[in-house]
Amino acid sequence: METKIISKENIKPSSPTPSHLNTFDFCALDQIIVSPYVPIILYYPNNNGDNSNHALQRSEVLKKSLSETLTWFYPLAGTIKNDLSIDCNDIGANYIVALVRGRLDEFLRHPDHGLINTFLPCEPSFNKSSIGNRVTNVQVNIFECGGIAIGLCSSHKILDGAAVYTFMKAWSNMARGAEEVVYPNFTAPSLFPAKGSWLRDTFMVLGESLLKEGKCRTKRFVFGPDAISRLRDRAESNGVQRPTRVEVVSSLIWKCAMAATTEACGIQKPSSLTHWVNLRPKIKSNFSNHLIGNIVWVSNAVCLASDETPLHSLVNRVRESISKINVEFVEKAQGDEGSFAMQKSLQEMGEITGSIGAIENYGFSSWCKMGFYEIDFGWGKPIWVTGVVAEGAPVFVKFVTLMDTKSGEGIEAWVNLDESEMEILQKNQELLSYASLDPSPLLNGEIGALGAGLGQATDQFVKEINPLQTA
Repeated sequence: METKIISKENIKPSSPTPSHLNTFDFCALDQIIVSPYVPIILYYPNNNGDNSNHALQRSEVLKKSLSETLTWFYPLAGTIKNDLSIDCNDIGANYIVALVRGRLDEFLRHPDHGLINTFLPCEPSFNKSSIGNRVTNVQVNIFECGGIAIGLCSSHKILDGAAVYTFMKAWSNMARGAEEVVYPNFTAPSLFPAKGSWLRDTFMVLGESLLKEGKCRTKRFVFGPDAISRLRDRAESNGVQRPTRVEVVSSLIWKCAMAATTEACGIQKPSSLTHWVNLRPKIKSNFSNHLIGNIVWVSNAVCLASDETPLHSLVNRVRESISKINVEFVEKAQGDEGSFAMQKSLQEMGEITGSIGAIENYGFSSWCKMGFYEIDFGWGKPIWVTGVVAEGAPVFVKFVTLMDTKSGEGIEAWVNLDESEMEILQKNQELLSYASLDPSPLLNGEIGALGAGLGQATDQFVKEINPLQTA
């Protein structure tokens, strides 16, 4: 399946940015991000019998609405000035249109992880400086059947997952002429003012220590609602009070990934699980949901090499680490004195890991319940949403992105590991008793997870249940 670029252009804001807004300063929390881009792709089937020419017409709607949306989200039409700010120069979004030789349903039957990043306008990696780069990059991929995949690479220096959703929601509402208008909130620099570069320097060192060299493999483990219910029951039966979906899925993957690392290395290492926690629900403001920036902080759960790893014990550790990032912490982290709370939090994490020595880290980020499957540009909702895929990357971090399945009840875990560890993990029977390995998204991820190997789609079954009659 080949992707061929047919056009490139700049989409400028429909109205110029006022001169007093020509520079946008990052908030303190923006300094903790080391990866340059937040990648996301939304896949839309052609359910109307249209062809690729109609899809090209849809692209015109996307361009016009993007221009109007960038007027409100003016920093997203600029370029990265330096590590502290954006030049809001109205250079516009990089907008690419590509034709895909193949049908969307053919791709979705057996998604090739090596192809997914070809639907993005830029390559997500850790080896590029983002200074001078555009904040917003879009690629509209049009399949032969008229299906569309919209790929977005936005700068991680100003947008986290929740902020990407706010932008996509605003853009899609504009495209379909919805009555609801989504206005961004750019007050993060005043809530979390940046005082010097100590936070950036600290996380830069931390980020470099997490980088791995080798060959990354990305696999998708899909947990259906029944499997998640069984996981929660398993934790509850051992004393965990009302564990969440994210807690039990994260803990199981951590448990099995630790076992894979031990088998691959021949020794059991101390391990930590870091979760990026969205702070917006913990901010006392009516407008925090649309707050633009990296409004996140990192939690840290630790497991010593000598520790036993029953699931309920790991769930408790994950819960305890996340619970420390509460309303009280967020209040202390705000304002001119907020750096003290952040320094104390980092110091506590450093003391724990420093006393252990070399430690194996697994990073987690949850995009669950963010609403990406509700993004409708006027021709329906996406059938699939994908995020970070590091397949084949020579430099990577051990990272897991948790995303909703289309129903909103299951979880897709996109796991990025070294190929030797992934070879072991994908055969872990405990993990496969709850999760299906890379099932077709045409099943919406809701089959399987009842036992090892169940839920794997056969071609014949996909044909029978395939909802994409024309795509």
